[in-house]
Amino acid sequence: MNRTLPSPRHLVATCILAMITATSLAPVSSATAANAPARPNIIIMMSDDMGYCDIGCYGSEIKTPVLDSLAAGGVRFTQFYNTARCCPTRACLLTGLYPHQAGVGHMMADRGQDGYRGELNRNCMTIAEVVKSAGYSTYAVGKWHVTKGTQVDGPKHNWPLQRGFDRFYGTIHGACSFWDPSTLVRDNTMITPPSDPEYRPDEPYYYTDAIADNACRTIRQHKADKPFFMYVAYTCAHWPMHARPRDMAKYEGKYDAGYEAIRQARFEKMKRLGLIRRDAELSPAAGSWDDVQDKRWEAACMEVYAAMIDNMDQGIGRIVATLQEKGELDNTLILFLQDNGGCAEGGGRGDKLNPRGEKPSFDPLPPDAQHYMGSRPQQTRDGWPVRAGRVMPGPADTYIGYGKNWANVSNTPFREYKHWVHEGGISTPLIAHWPAGIKAKNELRRQPAHLVDLMATCVDLSGAEYPTEYQGHAIKPREGKSLAPAFAGKDIPREAIYWEHEGNRAVRTGNWKLVAKGRAGQDEVQWELYDVEADRSELHDLAGKHPDRVRELSALWQTYAERANVVPWPGGGRKSPKKK
Repeated sequence: MNRTLPSPRHLVATCILAMITATSLAPVSSATAANAPARPNIIIMMSDDMGYCDIGCYGSEIKTPVLDSLAAGGVRFTQFYNTARCCPTRACLLTGLYPHQAGVGHMMADRGQDGYRGELNRNCMTIAEVVKSAGYSTYAVGKWHVTKGTQVDGPKHNWPLQRGFDRFYGTIHGACSFWDPSTLVRDNTMITPPSDPEYRPDEPYYYTDAIADNACRTIRQHKADKPFFMYVAYTCAHWPMHARPRDMAKYEGKYDAGYEAIRQARFEKMKRLGLIRRDAELSPAAGSWDDVQDKRWEAACMEVYAAMIDNMDQGIGRIVATLQEKGELDNTLILFLQDNGGCAEGGGRGDKLNPRGEKPSFDPLPPDAQHYMGSRPQQTRDGWPVRAGRVMPGPADTYIGYGKNWANVSNTPFREYKHWVHEGGISTPLIAHWPAGIKAKNELRRQPAHLVDLMATCVDLSGAEYPTEYQGHAIKPREGKSLAPAFAGKDIPREAIYWEHEGNRAVRTGNWKLVAKGRAGQDEVQWELYDVEADRSELHDLAGKHPDRVRELSALWQTYAERANVVPWPGGGRKSPKKK
């Protein structure tokens, strides 16, 4: 399969969207109820390790015209939440349960308790399994990461085709080289970029492009006699920082002003867009640009990060253009979100210079050879050793992240990062675009909502029945609420929203959020209490002023923890802590 270079198709998609969307991204206050047509196509697109303000319509300077146009043609949620980490988020999104209920309370290892098996269990169903019963075709493209079974001859019971999807192209594991991803699979067959007979791009393989191109290919092949559900899970912009030279060139010099200047510019833009209050406060900076020794290298890390997001937006443009070509755009609900906040992990960064050698150190890999070295391969396919440390990011023989200080910029104006359940770790954009079903244009939705709501939304709009039993297994009741009323500006009544990851925990009810840092297995924590309507940056802890509310919300969280398989804690057979 040959792929047209992205720039022209990107422009086509942008022009298409311009015809159906408003041109301004300033917030609009009126809410228009939707007369939603029956049975739309549904596409859920998710990016990886990006912060709340990393796309243009949420405050960024990064060029994302397609996502911006989708937002202008629909609605943006200002208080949508994920689970703070990749595997739990994917389990939660796919099943409509909190991640521990689906068996993925942490990552892909069995930690000895039902909430932490590292595999989707059989007491949950995926969205694909549910909507297939309503006559939907089901497709998945991109990162899977909800099973330990990543080997070619290993178990496949939790691979996409065994969990309700008709077709799949992507990676079973998590992070990987964008130039040569490991655990790459088409349907149930493990492949490599050079061994895949069905996708032959005209330029060097790049995984973000491949995800978009294979999504387009699947949409073109879809028979229009029934609707489809598609899950598009990008690995952009997770480390390693890999990008095409033409995309990197757009951002050369863009970040020479440093962390503080970019963060402040985003903060002011977010206020203008209405995403945060005019009197919002900016959380403390993680680092000072004045203290950076190698400013050219540090700026380059953010340049490549921006280029990765830019490239993803181009691919989304191709998907939108394909929907338009097929006459499917009007009655397709497109949802875009992110799996966690910006990532403070180093991803191989270091102070030691690590220049490229004069010649390859390894024999070239055969076309069908898989990388089995985990996330970071030892070598490129043509034999160059993969380098970490202080290396200029972008090429296939480098493997680093963009660093904590740039992640702090990505999470403007919030505290903390991926892993933590303060706002910086769990806040994500949610763009909803559906011309036939969402009559609002360029409007904000301030209702708090969560990943668990996506299953409920798909069930609601597809007309599917969410069962109590499936294939002989009892199915846990779904946790979320349909977002369809919120699309039309209505409230989403709910008791609370809950989080736990690695002992970090939180509960939100109304405008009150109780949150604590912790560690897995730790029963006693120092709770913090915030009015997130007035103080979403979580800078003014009210726990001392409202001890009764702390007790009330901590008891609510404890009830959830016992109900949702958060406790017993893993790794020591601890008993569930007693309620207080």
